[in-house]
Amino acid sequence: MRRNLLDVFNEPDPERRSAAISQTYSEDVVWHEPDRVNHGREALAKRATELRAQTPDWVFEPDGPVSVNDDLGHLGFQYGLAGQPPLVSGMDIAHCKDGVIVELYTLVTEVRG
Repeated sequence: MRRNLLDVFNEPDPERRSAAISQTYSEDVVWHEPDRVNHGREALAKRATELRAQTPDWVFEPDGPVSVNDDLGHLGFQYGLAGQPPLVSGMDIAHCKDGVIVELYTLVTEVRG
């Protein structure tokens, strides 16, 4: 869960992000965002790159510990300018199989400002 948040969506270097994507997700991962569904690692990588480009000075921070129950993982997050109060809060919920994420749900719980 932390790798998903920090090594993929927080990572500015495309090569390191790509390496983290191959280690973190199944080839046919499905990522559900509030406004779209992304199918496969390539689509997830493209979307992660788009998000970084939209808000290049913003960072994700974990909000609480990782929770795990069988094959489900959960991690809350906060998102905004580094060193400033977060502008977005939410959570990622992942279904895992064989040590990788096969399905990811991103829920936005609060948008400030």
